[in-house]
Amino acid sequence: MMNTDESLIAAHCRGDQNAFGEILHRYGDSVLGYLIKMTGNKEQAEDLFQETFKRVHEKSHTFQGAEFKSWLFRIATNITYDGFRKKQRTESKCLKANFSTEDGDDPVSMATADNSFNPSVATVKAEQVEQVRHAVESLPEKQKAALVLAYYQQLSYREVALALDCSVGTVKTQMYRALKTLAQKLPEVEL
Repeated sequence: MMNTDESLIAAHCRGDQNAFGEILHRYGDSVLGYLIKMTGNKEQAEDLFQETFKRVHEKSHTFQGAEFKSWLFRIATNITYDGFRKKQRTESKCLKANFSTEDGDDPVSMATADNSFNPSVATVKAEQVEQVRHAVESLPEKQKAALVLAYYQQLSYREVALALDCSVGTVKTQMYRALKTLAQKLPEVEL
């Protein structure tokens, strides 16, 4: 029988070190991917990742049976916002990791592996990916968080609302605004 998230947290609170390892194994890649998308910087994301799981470890006793995944992403989001406030970003960061495949390949390297490689198509695709990265990067924090959680982490709007500590209506509004902004900035990008 597979352990539920709630039972793993309870076991961790009782001192079971393996339980926390299972939580980390279950959600580590997803949280790191989210943090990379939010910050656009892998090193900063790795620092926030460590802080997120440190806080999960320290605050696990406060988990009260809500949806664990939403609780975890709320912690990651709050830590990200804290990081944004502490470090005023002076330059645009690359969100390359946002649009890579699970293997970390970008569209250009994927196209070169394909025998039907067409340099002009690969160049256009790479330019479009870069445009999308910059457009997502330029979104306000709350819009970007809602977009990344809903699309990239595939959380429902209810789960996004729990993660961002807001109402489902607020999530819908943030999503609407984010998509409207992206549509204005990226009128001809087809991804």
